[in-house]
Amino acid sequence: MKADEKRAERTRALTRRAAAYARHGASAGEVLARHGLGFLALPEPVVVSGFSAIRDEIDPALLLARLAGEGHRLALPVMQGKGRPLQFRAWAPGDAMASAHWGIAEPLPDKPEVYPDVVLVPLLAFDVQGYRLGYGGGFYDRSLQNLRAKKPVIAVGIGYDELRIDAVPHLDYDERLDWVLTPSGPLRCSS
Repeated sequence: MKADEKRAERTRALTRRAAAYARHGASAGEVLARHGLGFLALPEPVVVSGFSAIRDEIDPALLLARLAGEGHRLALPVMQGKGRPLQFRAWAPGDAMASAHWGIAEPLPDKPEVYPDVVLVPLLAFDVQGYRLGYGGGFYDRSLQNLRAKKPVIAVGIGYDELRIDAVPHLDYDERLDWVLTPSGPLRCSS
């Protein structure tokens, strides 16, 4: 069963990611910032949603600062409850933040809701077909499906090169990534 395969792969991926973090540490976030998002060839400044890194995820803070400097508007996700898509609120580096579930920093409730054009997505594992493995809550799958029903949205996974596997177990509702950005550079996913 795919759900069992996903659980088993998630356990292996957590171990791989912890080892990658021990190897790369904060330098991975610096490297991603140097890459930027130029590979997307965006025609004009857009709204980019990042995320607040937890545990041993690559911290996209420096990448987000670079994007703000390039004129892009930024957002961060806000949890709306189990089984619900994320809400995206406007955010800028230095804004006051609230601590939410799992200690994730989120924009304050007074920040307006926005609909990002590009969503940076944390991950535990990915494959070249654009499937990703997260923590299992389905928040990004629901959110991407919701956003893509409204307009074109580019999903860019953020993770270590060591998290690439041959095939991520997936279900019908899993949303694909368009790209993955790793310290070695961007990878366009084939769908």
